[in-house]
Amino acid sequence: MPVQVRGELLGTRRVGSYHVLTITAPGVPEAARPGHFVALAVGGDNSAMLLRRAFSIHGVTLRGVYGGTVDIAVGVAGPGTQWLANLHRHDPIDVVGPLGRPFALPKQPVSALLVGGGYGAAPLFMLAEELRTRGCRVDVVLGAATEDRLFNVLDAKRMASTLTITTDDGSTGTRGRVTDVLPEIMSRTNTDVVYACGPMPMLAAVTELARSHGAHVQTAVEESMACGIGVCMTCVLPVIGDDGVTRMLRSCVDGPVFRGDRIRWDDLDTIPADCYGAPGSKA
Repeated sequence: MPVQVRGELLGTRRVGSYHVLTITAPGVPEAARPGHFVALAVGGDNSAMLLRRAFSIHGVTLRGVYGGTVDIAVGVAGPGTQWLANLHRHDPIDVVGPLGRPFALPKQPVSALLVGGGYGAAPLFMLAEELRTRGCRVDVVLGAATEDRLFNVLDAKRMASTLTITTDDGSTGTRGRVTDVLPEIMSRTNTDVVYACGPMPMLAAVTELARSHGAHVQTAVEESMACGIGVCMTCVLPVIGDDGVTRMLRSCVDGPVFRGDRIRWDDLDTIPADCYGAPGSKA
């Protein structure tokens, strides 16, 4: 069960264009699993910014001088994330977490390919550690528009059997997108399962390539979450269930991790006519 706690900022470090915040959050690190996220209140006690901001958990420590901590990656995109980036050591932060459904982990050693776009790659680092403890081969592909928007390349090199970098502008690694290099890597490593985090168009393309290779695929979706606890319904997307019926599921509580082959990528931001409960449907 998630908890709401008043934590504090222990430190901030720059990773390329991003800020990685280390936050005390009693009860959250112990329950966190790869793919979980936290929702942070922003702006302070008297702020007009009422909605929390959701961030994937990048890493946790279970004990230390200040107890367990949670690391999150922040890309400044508006007043809420700017407020977080400007916090000072020991400033208070209201934290709710861990939230969502995490990645499903293999019961036997497999060849796993982890694909991350920008700082969407943040949750893959916890996942890689867990996979390695299970005897899995872990290969990583990180992509971004430019070199400074790649996330945590040095740590990725240390945790992966192989690391492949792509940038749209060719400033480092292979010029192009992550999907340009995936077919060769999946064939070379005989990939069994693909885990992907990043922008939705990237996730759709990665899913299609993984399916064509015959690999299982799990995607951590990036949908805007206003509440993070399943109340507001702003983060719904069409997902095919085990019974073959499409339902509008909430990314925050039914996800953010979904089987990529179950998401109707072409119907995002719509309610398909055949969706359960859609206007005019027979369901």
